Amino acid sequence: MYACETRFNELYHKDPEGIAFCPYRICPIGAHSDHNLGKITGLAIDKGIHLAYRPKENGVVELCSLQFEKRAQWHIVSVPAQKQNDWADYLRGATWALSRKCQLHVGLCGVIEGSLPIGGLSSSAAVIISFLTALCKVNGIRLSQQEMIDVAYDAELNYVGVSVGKLDQSCEVLSKKNHLLYLDTKDGSYELIPQHPAMKPYRIAIFFSGLEHSLAGSKFNMRVDELRAGVYALQAFAGLDYGKFQEANARNVPREVYELYKHRLPAPWAKRCEHWYTEFERVEAGAEAWRRGDIEAYGKLSFQSGWSSIHNWESGAPEQIRLYEIMTQTDGIYGGRFSGAGFKGCCMALIEPSFEESIARYVTDHYLTSFPHLRDKYAVFFCDSADSAVL
Repeated sequence: MYACETRFNELYHKDPEGIAFCPYRICPIGAHSDHNLGKITGLAIDKGIHLAYRPKENGVVELCSLQFEKRAQWHIVSVPAQKQNDWADYLRGATWALSRKCQLHVGLCGVIEGSLPIGGLSSSAAVIISFLTALCKVNGIRLSQQEMIDVAYDAELNYVGVSVGKLDQSCEVLSKKNHLLYLDTKDGSYELIPQHPAMKPYRIAIFFSGLEHSLAGSKFNMRVDELRAGVYALQAFAGLDYGKFQEANARNVPREVYELYKHRLPAPWAKRCEHWYTEFERVEAGAEAWRRGDIEAYGKLSFQSGWSSIHNWESGAPEQIRLYEIMTQTDGIYGGRFSGAGFKGCCMALIEPSFEESIARYVTDHYLTSFPHLRDKYAVFFCDSADSAVL
């Protein structure tokens, strides 16, 4: 029994009628690019968000979380027009976004449980999708995979106000165990590349820095705006047609234009563009490496992605940067990088399973030597790839 089920029974003296689940995701290559219509590679993992729930015929949504103290409540037809700046904003946004598409009649009461610490594993998207799955179920609504991705994206972008792309939602809705999701966010086309029979075995390590991560409160939106500003300027320098600032994206500006005019960009804008264009190339190379079963080549590209996130995207708290540095020096790690927006939270790595114990010991010892005050919050988890959410 999940902890959310036990807590639900304690609160309502009934068993839940359903358990909705959405996995977390990792993106070894393709970070900080989907918001400008880039390509990504990703995997869902066998940890995620569980939601124990029962329908409420009066239309009230009443939720509590095992990770946060405050209980949240609203009505399906009167979601607050503005976010309330608490953990439930993502779920209010999900209600708001779904109601724009479908007529809602039934609310729900529920308890949410996350199986890993918050930060860097797309927990916000996983919370939204698990909740949407439950809200659709009690209202007799069936969304396609693409509709679920779009509604979850709408909630986070237009209600919560985070300048996300569709990486997180796509990984959590489209993934398949032991397949690499290779997605083009420009048109939503994707391929699930199976694990090659000759590929060396791998598992996924999650190193939680001990710093909790808030996407909306981070520098994420500013970095996206800096990239757009660089792209907007490149379009002007090259005499290309351009419209509104928010419509500018790197996918519509060829790499050759960037190379020709990058010296005219302010340094921060040029760095954001450098990351986007090189990450695009790393994703394409990574997909081919996975296709031929070369996880070592794929891992090296993931390490390069992490380096670019530090030096070109300029993300990462000192704790995350130190974790990344330690990972690059650890035997048995094929590759890895920050996970998520990359200002707090965690790092992920693809590892050789036989090194699991030595990896945990080496990374932990070196990290806590640098940050001993985080001993009680730092944690290591080992996971496997998994199937996507069941809608």
